Amino acid sequence: MASPARNHREDTVPADAAPVIEIRNLHKAYGSLEVLKGVDIRAPAGHVVAMIGSSGSGKSTLLRCCNLLEDSQQGEVLFCGEPVRWRGTGMDRRPADRAQVTRIRTNLSMVFQSFNLWSHMTILQNVMEAPVTVLRRNPREVEDSARRYLAQVGIADKADAWPAQLSGGQQQRAAIARALCMEPKALLFDEPTSALDPELEQEVIRVIKALAQEGRTMIIVTHDMRLAADVADHVVFLHKGRIEEEGPPDQLFGNPRTERLRGFLSATQAA
Repeated sequence: MASPARNHREDTVPADAAPVIEIRNLHKAYGSLEVLKGVDIRAPAGHVVAMIGSSGSGKSTLLRCCNLLEDSQQGEVLFCGEPVRWRGTGMDRRPADRAQVTRIRTNLSMVFQSFNLWSHMTILQNVMEAPVTVLRRNPREVEDSARRYLAQVGIADKADAWPAQLSGGQQQRAAIARALCMEPKALLFDEPTSALDPELEQEVIRVIKALAQEGRTMIIVTHDMRLAADVADHVVFLHKGRIEEEGPPDQLFGNPRTERLRGFLSATQAA
């Protein structure tokens, strides 16, 4: 892969910005299967971190641990400098404070590969649901925000449509609007384009690029190397539950240091 252009925000976002999300020495296992083997990652405010790697490398599991959708057995998870409090050890370790978990999750909006829109609600209702029911915000104010975010992702005219009436790309853009309507401190994307055909994929990529240009804090798990190269400030290559290589995108894609990363990039180009 050719070395990408210099990042569009590298001169405006300080490299030492305080991390919104920080993971230290994280270990995660499912029974005897160790998925994450001591991973460290930080997403400073205003930065985009892209995670790449083969299927089964631990990318999506790490993202779910960031959002506390998965419990880890060892290591620290910090949100805006505040460590998650735990009780128990090993396989019995769980968050000790459910109110803390809820507060963190409401500030970390996650966009999944499969959209996860409620089929019995219109697109506008889908976008409004969490801010109204979880955050107890005024419905009229939320509706104004929801319509604004639907316009931002390019589907303002679909507000009263049902999810089944939208294309996959439009549904994913609705899911992004829903995430934005929570006014989160960071956005987490889990393979946001992998369920889409190439034309619809580009619709979603344009939205993600625009969010990066706004200075949104994001962690993106992606199979799309061009997306990672174009939007990320920092790229993390996971291999079998460990960080094999990480750094700025021009370094990882233009001059990979490890044989594993070189082989991975060659395989993605050949696919």
